[in-house]
Amino acid sequence: IIIIFYLYPALPSRSWAGRLLIRKLIAEKLKIPWNEIKLRRTSKGKPVLANDLSSAHSSFSFNVSHQGNYAVLAAEPDCQAGIDVTKTSMPGNGSIPEFFRIMKRQFTEEEWRAIKSMNSEWLQLDMFHRHWSFIKAIGVGIGFDLQRIEFNVSPLQLEVGKTYKETVMLLDGEEEKQWSFEETRLDDCHHVAVALGKPGEFGEKPSAVRCSGNFQYQVLSSAATQTTFTTLTFDALVASAAPLAPEDPACWDSFCAKQESPTRQGSNPR
Repeated sequence: IIIIFYLYPALPSRSWAGRLLIRKLIAEKLKIPWNEIKLRRTSKGKPVLANDLSSAHSSFSFNVSHQGNYAVLAAEPDCQAGIDVTKTSMPGNGSIPEFFRIMKRQFTEEEWRAIKSMNSEWLQLDMFHRHWSFIKAIGVGIGFDLQRIEFNVSPLQLEVGKTYKETVMLLDGEEEKQWSFEETRLDDCHHVAVALGKPGEFGEKPSAVRCSGNFQYQVLSSAATQTTFTTLTFDALVASAAPLAPEDPACWDSFCAKQESPTRQGSNPR
């Protein structure tokens, strides 16, 4: 399997769901028992596997994202995998034009033209988040000059439940062919962007490694295809799980007593 997506809506903690997804993936695909999986974080905060792997899995890459009602995961055995799920919602101050003014330097003039070509402010905000999801999916650092990147996001309209592979990225004015992109709208407010590319730091000079751009299924054209997401129930998510520590009822009670961070943004219907 080259890329996998797991979705689990409405868990009490989406970050918790993301951690469970990582362990389920590693246990099923790399055959490492749940209680033997060792995870650490990179300097950028990305979770990575710390277990010693055979040469066949030495380049195994996975990435998780969670927002709104979903936690998602993508993985790839040979290339770098990135994923971002975004919920389109109103800015904290309630003003889309002011939000765009603040974020103006994050996109090129051509990207802003595409964003503002949409017929309403809400659709413009949705297109903004689609562009932003691709930036997050490729995993560029805070210090990276985003003016070097330009996404030609396509198509303008996404049908719920279909996967699109038409978006391309320009790096320093030239099409970056070592990266491929997918996009799926999950519902009226949520969409997922996936990036599959060469290993290593983004923006480096091209290496000898080249990713094919083939995802979980072979794509014979750029036309939209049916989604290949796997939706998990909680029982399926933890079916093969094993305890990582002795049971501690007090710890569970403390976890259940925690409240989610207050939501500053609201969603508008399309």
